[in-house]
Amino acid sequence: MKGLLLRVGIDTGAGGTLGPIFDDGSFEFVPIPERYPQQGANTYKNVVGRHGYPLSTYVPKTLENTAMHFDPEFDTYTYGDPTVIKRRSLLKLQPDDLLVFYAGLQPFNTNRYQTALYIIGYFTIQKVVDFNRLSQSDIEEYRHLYANNAHIKRGSPFFDLVIVAGDIQNSELLKKAILLSQKKPDRRDRPTYAVSDEMEQLLGVTGFIQRSAPRTIEEGYINNLRNIFKH
Repeated sequence: MKGLLLRVGIDTGAGGTLGPIFDDGSFEFVPIPERYPQQGANTYKNVVGRHGYPLSTYVPKTLENTAMHFDPEFDTYTYGDPTVIKRRSLLKLQPDDLLVFYAGLQPFNTNRYQTALYIIGYFTIQKVVDFNRLSQSDIEEYRHLYANNAHIKRGSPFFDLVIVAGDIQNSELLKKAILLSQKKPDRRDRPTYAVSDEMEQLLGVTGFIQRSAPRTIEEGYINNLRNIFKH
């Protein structure tokens, strides 16, 4: 059993802002903008977050009527990606492995929390599907099964797409965010988000993660993760 640490959600490069973290440590998961919106797609303005406000509350006004790329989604617990590096990493996952999501969050009407990278949720892997290996009839079956996934909603073609499905009973969008990062100087002595010293010990993952390929969490650290999620 192993884990994979992967960044998701709106950020300064895709959307121009970060999701909010509130005074009690709770947060909103705000997706990135959708590059290929379909008719009737959900926008930031017409989706209400867990705190009772439209997600447009937390994004630039220019985005309020923009469609969202809701991936991962925490209703049927799917995540998909066709890009080379993430595809390669996702295909290494097996049932019961953990896919751990983190996102950039910034304080919203609070001084208790800092702008940083936080763990926001996880999937316990149930299935990994490589669409390149499917017959046309299988593709149609998985299109129906994973209809809630953002990549399926885009429509075909599904070349290079990998979708991972989480076990619904053992996957979760967390109620409170878990601090993952601290600022450390990079090679040019610029402050950059890296795994915090505490999380290095708990996860066995080191280095900068502001713009990072997915990072593997080795088997020996998985129980640490599960204990973190219990709290």
